[in-house]
Amino acid sequence: MHKKDLGLAILIIAVGTVVYLRNPLFLSPINLGNTANLIGLFGLFAIGQGFVIMTGGIDLSVGSVIALLGVVFVDMVGKFGVPWPLAVLIIILLGAIIGLGHGLLITRFKMQPFVVTLCGLLIYRGIARGYTAESTAGFPFGASFPDLEWLTIGRSFGVPHSFVAMIVVAIVMWMVLHQSVFGRHLYAVGKNEEAARFSGIRTDAVTISAYVICSVLAAIAAIYFAMFTKSVQPSSHGNFYELYAIAAAVLGGFSLRGGEGSIIGVVLGAVLLQELQNLVNLLGIPSSLNFAVMGTVILLGVMADQQFSAFRARKSAAQAMNLLQKDEARM
Repeated sequence: MHKKDLGLAILIIAVGTVVYLRNPLFLSPINLGNTANLIGLFGLFAIGQGFVIMTGGIDLSVGSVIALLGVVFVDMVGKFGVPWPLAVLIIILLGAIIGLGHGLLITRFKMQPFVVTLCGLLIYRGIARGYTAESTAGFPFGASFPDLEWLTIGRSFGVPHSFVAMIVVAIVMWMVLHQSVFGRHLYAVGKNEEAARFSGIRTDAVTISAYVICSVLAAIAAIYFAMFTKSVQPSSHGNFYELYAIAAAVLGGFSLRGGEGSIIGVVLGAVLLQELQNLVNLLGIPSSLNFAVMGTVILLGVMADQQFSAFRARKSAAQAMNLLQKDEARM
């Protein structure tokens, strides 16, 4: 575990202790189960956002992707009678296509990730609203899908399956990012794309893969959210979810400049965000302040990242100067 991850874990424990002392209901089985469910739901796509941020990019379309694919999934299963395993595969494929489109626009057409995904945010939300004619997409009255419901909103020994799914995804993505050649290439592209290209890394392919991973995980999250809410209102479903993902990644040590971050960190970031949301609810703070809390968290995270980077740069410069002085002394 990195020092940043350890520090974040200590912060989570400290915040949890404060909340518990103010309201013991924080550690009640019901509250812990509900919080774990939300951590799983938001952690799924926050991990994907981390891969994109690792390249020095960003994906602002996550919330709209969740809304659009949620509408499509609900209609396929509930309205058109598509078997749910096939519907799941189609949604994941659509997510991969969306991510591929983002990656190609960024690498082939040299467009800024901010612009590409901001346009995606508007386009996907608009398509969802137009497709439903501003109405809510939901399952027919009395419809039941026992196996699908067990996989998505079910619980085993009190642990929500959405949380289990996030842990499984986190383990797989940890191996991809920290134990594979692709992961090393991803770090290299984020650190210095030009140097990575000169060293023989296919930087465009790496960048495209990061956006595909992000959109695929958003597609999986769309299925879980659709089953959790049982209906999708295109105008509001998934609003500002991209901010949760960015905040979790930044809190977890992913630098917005690229080239830094860990999967454990982004999972801990998702935990801290939901803990803060829980704090807002349990302490009776108006829910209208949620976004203020979120904005403050992102700001503090970026400030801390900049200060840490500056400190590390000064430390490296001091070490280099000491080595130079020792070499001069020997001469």
